[in-house]
Amino acid sequence: MALADAGALLRNENGIATVVSILKKRFGDNAQSGKSIREQHAHTTSYVPNQAPDLVVFVESAEDVQEIVRLCSEWGVPVIAFGTGTSLEGHVNAPAGGISIDLSRMNRILKVYSEDLNVVIEPGVTRKQLNEYLRDTGLFFPIDPGANASLGGMAATRASGTNAVRYGTMRENVLALKAVMPDGRLITTSKRVKKTSAGYDLTRLLVGSEGTLGIITELTLKLYGIPQAISGGICAFPDLESACNAVIETIQMGIPVARIELVNQLEMQAIIAYSKLDYEPAPYLFLEFHGSETSVAEQAELFGEIAAANGGGEFKWTANAEEREKLWSARHNSYFACMTLAPGKQSLSTDVCVPISRLAECIVETEKDIEESGLIAPIVGHAGDGNFHVLVLFDEKDPAEIQKVEAFVERLNLRAIAMDGTCTGEHGIGQGKIKFLRAELGGAVDVMEAIKRAIDPGNIMNPGKILRL
Repeated sequence: MALADAGALLRNENGIATVVSILKKRFGDNAQSGKSIREQHAHTTSYVPNQAPDLVVFVESAEDVQEIVRLCSEWGVPVIAFGTGTSLEGHVNAPAGGISIDLSRMNRILKVYSEDLNVVIEPGVTRKQLNEYLRDTGLFFPIDPGANASLGGMAATRASGTNAVRYGTMRENVLALKAVMPDGRLITTSKRVKKTSAGYDLTRLLVGSEGTLGIITELTLKLYGIPQAISGGICAFPDLESACNAVIETIQMGIPVARIELVNQLEMQAIIAYSKLDYEPAPYLFLEFHGSETSVAEQAELFGEIAAANGGGEFKWTANAEEREKLWSARHNSYFACMTLAPGKQSLSTDVCVPISRLAECIVETEKDIEESGLIAPIVGHAGDGNFHVLVLFDEKDPAEIQKVEAFVERLNLRAIAMDGTCTGEHGIGQGKIKFLRAELGGAVDVMEAIKRAIDPGNIMNPGKILRL
C-alpha cells in the first residue's frame, strides 16, 4: 500500500445494491452513479489512491440526510459526507463502498447575529462565500486554510490555516452544531452562547471527528470585527534556523501577529517564479498585523527589530491592500507553484506540529533529512503555532521512490511526536495518518475506539478513517 492506509474494507454487496436502488427511486436525478461523478467524490488533493462510492446523493436539507442515514443504518451500508473535496488525507474515500452525501447544495447562510458576533449557516457554505456575504456588516470569519473549503468540512477536520496564531482553529470558533447521528437522529450540541458548562462537550467531540461519528448539518460560528488597519510584509533570512528563531521571539514577546508564515528557500524559489515576484530565493517570513493604524505600525517596527537581531534582511511592509493581496495570493498559490518544480510528478502534502520551542530544531532536521534522501520537498509553515507542511514530489510509477517517500514521511511524523508534537496540526488523520495515531496518543486510542463503537456500533459513518475497526 503506497503512502496511505487506504486498503479496501469488506463490502456489503447486498446492502449496497438495495440502498442504491431505493435512493435512486427516492432522489431521482439527485442520486447519481456515473463513473466520473463517483470518482470526483473520492478525489483528494494530495496523493491517496481513490476509492469511489457506489452512489452520490445531492442533499438539500437535514431531513434528506436523516433519511439516507436511517436507510444506510438499517442495511449496514457506509455513508461518507462530502463538502468540496479539498481534504488531504483521504477523508472522502469509500474503502468499503457506500453512499456519498454531497452537502454542497446545503449552502444557506441562515442568520447573522451582528450584536452577538456569530452566524448560523448550513455546512455547504464556503469560507469565501461567507466572508463575501458579511462584507457590508463589518464582520468576518477568519479561519483560512487556503483552499475555499466548505465550513462543514473545515469543522469536521478541525481545520485551521494562516491566521490560527491570532484567531485559533475551527475548534475555538465553532459555538454549536446540528448533526445527524448514525441512527438518523438529529441532535443540537449547544445553544448559541460563547460558553456553557452543560454536560459533555459534544460540539468539540464532533469538531475534528472527520464524519466518523455524525454528519454536520448546521453550524454556529464566531465572527470578528474587520480590523481598522491591516499591514503585511515579507522578510528574508540567511537560513531556516534564523527565521524560526525570529518567529519564536516574536511570539514570546507577545506581538499579536495575525499571520506569520515560513517558507524555505526551495518553496520561495517556486513562489517567485510562479507569481513573478521581485525577490531573491532565500528562507522568508510572510507576516500580517491587525489593529489600529498606530498599533500595526508599532507591531511591524518591533518585528523589524527582531528580524534584524536574527540576521534578517530589510523587513518590507505595507498597508496598501493591493500590495498585500498580491503577497498573500502568492503564498496561497504556493501549492501550484511547487508543482512546477517537478512537472508531471505526483504530490503528497503532509503536516506536523510541534511546540514552538522545538520548531527550529524540527524544521532544520527535516530539511536535512530531505536533502540526504534526495527528495524534492519544499517546506511551508504556519510558524506562529509550530505547524509546518512538506510537499513531497515523486514519481508514482517508481516503486523505489515511493518507498523512499514513505520512509521520509514516517521519520517526519515520528520526529514530531518525539518532540512532544503531533502527527497532524490541521490536515487530520483520515487514512494517511492512522498508523501514527497510537504512537502519539497510546492508550487514548482505545478510548476513541470505545466512543466510536458506542455511537456508531455498525461502523457505517466514514469507515476506515481515524481508527482501524
